[in-house]
This record gives sequence, C-alpha cells and structure tokens, in this order.
Amino acid sequence: MKKVNFLLFISCLLLCCASCKKGETYADMKDKERDAINNFLGSNRFVGPITVINEETFKAQGKTTATASNQFVLFEDDGIYMQIVRKGSGQTMVEMAKEQPDSTTSKVILCRFLEYDIENADTTCLNIYSSGIVDKMLCTYSHQGRSYTASFTEGKMKSKYASSAVVPKGWLKPLDYINLAKSAGSGEVAKVRLIVPHSSGTSNASSYVLPFYYEITYQLGK
Repeated sequence: MKKVNFLLFISCLLLCCASCKKGETYADMKDKERDAINNFLGSNRFVGPITVINEETFKAQGKTTATASNQFVLFEDDGIYMQIVRKGSGQTMVEMAKEQPDSTTSKVILCRFLEYDIENADTTCLNIYSSGIVDKMLCTYSHQGRSYTASFTEGKMKSKYASSAVVPKGWLKPLDYINLAKSAGSGEVAKVRLIVPHSSGTSNASSYVLPFYYEITYQLGK
C-alpha cells in the first residue's frame, strides 16, 4: 500500500513539474509577444528593418507611409503597426457611406493576403500565389459609431478559422486610410502590411497571445 501511495505521489509530482514548465501567465505571454514584435521590427525576411513613426508624423505626411525608408505607423490605442504600400484608387468606405442615406453601409471586399506567425516564425495561411482564389468579407460601416464590423464569407480565412468567421480588427484598421477600386482593371488595388498584436487578431491569436504579420490587398467586390 505504501508503495502504491509513493508511486502516486511521484506521478503527481511529475505532473506538477510538467505543468509548471508549460504554464505561463498572461503577463508572461504578453512579454513574449512584445519581444517577438520588437525582434521582427529589427529584422525580418519580408521587408527588412522597420522604421516606426507615430500618428502625428503619419498625419503630417498626409496619412501615408514612406516605403523607401520602410515606415510603419504605430497606432498607440491598439498596438497595430501599418504600412500603406499602395493607397489604391476609388473611394474609402467613409466616402461611399456619405453617398447613402442609410445608417449603415455594407460592401463586399475581396482580399489576397499572407498571414505569418511572428513568434513561431511560420507562414500559417495565404492565397497570394493562387490567382483563382480570393477571400471575401462582408464589411459594414456604422455611420453613427464610425466603426466597422465584418465577417469572412468565402476563402482561406473562413476555412482556417471556421469556428469564428469574424474578421479581426487588425484587418479593418486600414479601411479609414485606403481606397477601394471596383476591380483590378479599373484602377490601382490598395495594399498594406500589418503587424497585429493578439488583442486585434484572430480568435487563435487571441487565445494563444500571438502576434501576426500580414500583407493584404483590398478590392471592392460585387
């Protein structure tokens, strides 16, 4: 009996040790996320060292980022970093909303993208190399609240995050600053690069406190 109790004690001790090694507090995970983002800003295989500018500089530059010096603007309220590679032709969602009397304006937006897990150095989802594949989201702009909500209706992101088709906040951030062309043939398609912390990311990013890098094009659908 004593032998059985001793074995049970050892088993419990080993389980506790394993749990301690794996267990991390939320604060620990946020620290790891911050370190991963800072390391990515200094060195990465996508764009190289990044120059961070604040919102004041961003506004002074006409709400643009200089790609020649690899600028990304940091939005202090949510920790999202954004580089506007191409502003695009057409109108912004807000401009389109002003032309309609309704309290909300909904548009289908087509996206081609690359999703990269910064902390684990892994490309986790993309459609940029498949000309026949595009992700679709239905985006609604609230005139009164000046806010966006959207859900994926088709594509890789919808398939990957089937449990939650909600478009992450990070993907919606650029909509105040880019124009949406009706088709690739009718003008320049907007393109941005984003660094999105877990709090503005997908359900998976939020659950595991992971930051992601994105390259996304935005085009107005039908």
